[in-house]
Amino acid sequence: MPYVEVSLPVSASREAIYPILREMDKYPEFMADLVSVEIVDRDGNTTLTKWVSNVDGRIIKWTERDIFDDANFHIAYKQIDGDLKKFEGEWILTPRDGATEIKLTVDFEFGIPMIAGLLNPILKKKVKTNAENMLKAIKDRLERP
Repeated sequence: MPYVEVSLPVSASREAIYPILREMDKYPEFMADLVSVEIVDRDGNTTLTKWVSNVDGRIIKWTERDIFDDANFHIAYKQIDGDLKKFEGEWILTPRDGATEIKLTVDFEFGIPMIAGLLNPILKKKVKTNAENMLKAIKDRLERP
């Protein structure tokens, strides 16, 4: 199963970054690959969100459960329905030398065993590029003048 981990230092505190990460329904405003993110349900520290992403002209849809740990500036997510067999990961914010490292992990499985060996490396590259673009978009939003 492919696993992607990307990180990027941002000149902002965890307290400034975390609220942006929590507002997932606003991601399409500054993340080009996202068509939409809809909050379906909110219950305490958990949301149910529906996502539509456009990856190189391919529309990928999923619904995920997001669990927010506000005290530790941490978000865990897991697909509960969607186009991939498995899609889960976490957002981790770590203070680093006056800045914050944003780390995004994505653990996924395409779900078609016969072609997984062929598609997984391609999908892993696409997921990594998409994750890097997400982090850059957040960085740009926080650091722009």
